[in-house]
Amino acid sequence: MKSHSPTPVRQKTLAQEVHTTGIGLHSGRKVKLVLRPAPVNTGVVFRRMDVDPNLDITTAAEHVIDTRMATTLANPSNLAARVLTIEHLMSALAGLGVDNVIVEVNAPEIPIMDGSATSFVYLITTAGVVEQDALRRFIRIKQSVQVTEGDKIARLDPYFGFKTRFDIEFDHPAIDETGTHCEVDFTGDAFVRQISRARTFGFIQDVEALRGLGLAQGGNLANAIVLDEYKILNPEGLRYGDEFVKHKILDAIGDLYVIGHPILASYSAYKSGHALNNLLIRAVLADPDNYEIVTFDDVRAAPSFAQVHGDAMVSAVA
Repeated sequence: MKSHSPTPVRQKTLAQEVHTTGIGLHSGRKVKLVLRPAPVNTGVVFRRMDVDPNLDITTAAEHVIDTRMATTLANPSNLAARVLTIEHLMSALAGLGVDNVIVEVNAPEIPIMDGSATSFVYLITTAGVVEQDALRRFIRIKQSVQVTEGDKIARLDPYFGFKTRFDIEFDHPAIDETGTHCEVDFTGDAFVRQISRARTFGFIQDVEALRGLGLAQGGNLANAIVLDEYKILNPEGLRYGDEFVKHKILDAIGDLYVIGHPILASYSAYKSGHALNNLLIRAVLADPDNYEIVTFDDVRAAPSFAQVHGDAMVSAVA
């Protein structure tokens, strides 16, 4: 019988650059976004093109400097030059298995697009994904790690794959009548089908206060689900029956990917947000006994989500 050589799980980048423009949710500024292929072991690097000289900001748990309403990264050498609202793009990159990319922006914020990850999924799919000549590195959680803040909880448990369980509680009639609990095991195209289209949401009574803090300057019904005290104001309604909790999962996937590698674990959360998600990955990294870096020389020995984007999006080794 003819034997077949094992197929390793390799790092991936984009096949070509791709670009778009949009509005920053919090800044309200027009933003040009360019995604460029990057060499192996680059990770996700944000490049501020409007800063002279251009400034690179690498994704790392300790580079997160603000989690009010969004996840904000900064370069430790220049905290004034930062990039915020990275979580939806990071979620799309994680969901489609992109390890290495340069993200160029000419403003301090990633554009909000339609408030979900679906526009970024489209951009990445348009660019295409190629395998690179280096093994993909995963962070395997070896023991349970949990962080809390009041009654809020975020937790990672050992699991050979990646799955999420999330519960939200807002005491709002329009949210309470939807699904407030969601579990997803990320195999196949689960991210694209079940999570990527879930939009961010906010309450109209909070808008004035947020704008006084310099936030939500670009928010509108085209890029967020907006609620008054009783109902959803968007005339088209929801994309999923449990869109609110699914967006919290979308955010969490992006926040966790800031750690620098895909995580092999079960993530569970109750009322968690950007701040607690960042505290969770910092807690993981604080103790070397919590995790190990693993690679797979044979895809048959890897978790199924290691090939999340499907063979159709992968070209030959770059």
